[in-house]
Amino acid sequence: MQELTHYINGAHVKGTSKRFADVFNPATGEVQAKVPLASVEEVSHAVEVAQAAQIAWGAVNPQRRARVMMAFVGLLNRDMDKLAEALSREHGKTFVDAKGDVQRGLEVVEYCIGAPEMLKGDYTDGAGPGIDMYSMKQPLGVTCGITPFNFPAMIPMWMFAPAITCGNAFILKPSERDPSVPLMLAELMEEAGLPKGILQVVNGDKVAVDALLENEIVQSVGFVGSTPIAEYIYGKGCAHGKRVQCFGGAKNHMIVMPDADMDQAADALIGAGYGAAGERCMAISVAVPVGDETADRLIEKLVPRIEALKVGPYTAGEDVDYGPVVTAAAKANIERLVQTGIDQGAKLVVDGRNFNLQGYEDGFFVGPHLFDNVTKDMDIYKYEIFGPVLSTVRAQSYEEAIGLAMDHEYGNGTAIFTRDGDAARDFASRINVGMVGINVPIPVPLAYHTFGGWKKSVFGDLNQHGPDAFKFYTRTKTVTARWPSGIKEGGEFNFKPME
Repeated sequence: MQELTHYINGAHVKGTSKRFADVFNPATGEVQAKVPLASVEEVSHAVEVAQAAQIAWGAVNPQRRARVMMAFVGLLNRDMDKLAEALSREHGKTFVDAKGDVQRGLEVVEYCIGAPEMLKGDYTDGAGPGIDMYSMKQPLGVTCGITPFNFPAMIPMWMFAPAITCGNAFILKPSERDPSVPLMLAELMEEAGLPKGILQVVNGDKVAVDALLENEIVQSVGFVGSTPIAEYIYGKGCAHGKRVQCFGGAKNHMIVMPDADMDQAADALIGAGYGAAGERCMAISVAVPVGDETADRLIEKLVPRIEALKVGPYTAGEDVDYGPVVTAAAKANIERLVQTGIDQGAKLVVDGRNFNLQGYEDGFFVGPHLFDNVTKDMDIYKYEIFGPVLSTVRAQSYEEAIGLAMDHEYGNGTAIFTRDGDAARDFASRINVGMVGINVPIPVPLAYHTFGGWKKSVFGDLNQHGPDAFKFYTRTKTVTARWPSGIKEGGEFNFKPME
């Protein structure tokens, strides 16, 4: 059986804690590798290595740092299929979806190539008699990220690419469920020209997380995962004087107005609700048709599409719409919540409980489910299921529909499907949710905008990627300078390139 490693100071390093976690093939249920879980001492060593390496890297000018990212983009494109295959093997998502995971991370790396522009300071000439004033954006030092299983390529790159481009060192603590791609990304960054020790991967569990949060050298922490853990990391990180941004759970609503193109809405719900087996923080898990007639038409469109979904292993290629969920525990939790929906009175229109894939009986596959007549007091409405389960909550008016999304404790993403520009404009203006789609079911912003929710979906005041990332990973220093006047002698006559 393969034994995975940490990646410290430019080398694969075996774990010394003698603690390991199993890495499964979700399609077969078999353990395919074991990953070491770092001790406090291993984390401390990685931090010390990062601190020593960061001094020289922070002094490198932004252009040269950006060139590393430019080379990294080329390597990501070169190894796209290799990365996607490794990702699918450990996570379970389809090969095409895995490539999308890598691609959306790559787009943030592309944005970071513009670091020289993003890191420019401000300058005031003649702020006073003989006085100039200017600001500098400087790196924090050693930073870290704690990333989830559902996007093992994208979210690490959302964090480490801007952090490193800003001149920081970065320690990545990926999910222990699918750690191979983060290790591969660290190798590629060094192949692109990144000095050893600037990007390190430390695998682990709560022991490693707490060690990072408590280490006084670590200056910032990024996290994506469940809301309870986000609250924990935010509180503990802030208590230890760190800059922290944490992104938590979601319960994303899609409002379907009576004038919506019902085929378009149904297709959008299929992709947004069941893609990646629902294991996306931006998945649409609640459909809110306005009016019973709209609801009936929507259900009529959804049922045959859901029943036609193809569920299987990533090795089946384009014949699969979505694959297994990541672990047996995740599958059991989804099935438990489905049963609560039935017990609490929701109507199970499409029942995926008896799904069985021949030859993959031990895999973590979950059939697609569709509920109707879901109400706000039901567990399947209140909690994030993170599985292929779509709930339909019927609203009798636009105001009731928008109120559902506004009253929910999560505020990550939402969408409205309508032909009415006035309704769409009102929705986008009033809704208290961080990312809004208008006839777009999964409104994930592109790299040059920022990604982030509201309410209990986020803890911290800055979003991921885009301009906010460069604010998060730098400190601003303001300098006031006065120079004595005098005649300068000598001169340079040859134009010299920037070094």
